[in-house]
Amino acid sequence: MSIGHDGKEEQGDFPDFPPWPTKRQTSLYPVRAAPVLTSHTRRDARSQKGQHRMYPLQLTINGKAHETNVDPRVSLLDLLRENLGLTGSKKGCDHGQCGACTVIVNGRRINSCLSLAVSHDGDEVTTIEGMASDDGLSPLQAAFVRHDAFQCGYCTPGQICSATALLEELERGEPSVVTKERVELADEEIRERMSGNLCRCGAYNNIIDAILEVAEARA
Repeated sequence: MSIGHDGKEEQGDFPDFPPWPTKRQTSLYPVRAAPVLTSHTRRDARSQKGQHRMYPLQLTINGKAHETNVDPRVSLLDLLRENLGLTGSKKGCDHGQCGACTVIVNGRRINSCLSLAVSHDGDEVTTIEGMASDDGLSPLQAAFVRHDAFQCGYCTPGQICSATALLEELERGEPSVVTKERVELADEEIRERMSGNLCRCGAYNNIIDAILEVAEARA
């Protein structure tokens, strides 16, 4: 049975719809009230959410021993910059694509923005602050100045750290993607090994010249 447009009941094939639930029926499914949040409960929730276990960390940076407690989510780059005040290493892309954060860990260059600080317990880290000595700039730093191998300078700390490790790789005879029979000091070899460090000012040719000069002097 259904109701026609004129308000009268009509016979048809339409099924009878169930009646609306009564007040008593709806009371079987009570709506639960939301909890009341006071300033105290909000503050407690925030404090509990912000609590994370801290881990002890010991590492040597530029020849100096450091002991600290670190959040397991903190990158090595943030530890250096925010916790230890070593702001020479730069945060560029924060995705390991530009190389501005390059540091040397146990003789190997890494992107410090992609490496968790807690994974370096006991390691030796060298940053741009550890390149110069009491006698002055390192040979590579001095070569960068002579060849005008930087403009804005933002990428320079990462470039120098990467190039320093590159020279060690050449001395160890470690091959790269473009190495043929043996490692040779060539423009193509340097460009390939420095391809992970971007210079938005475009000082690539001067950077190559600076690295080649120091590499030839060490050969």
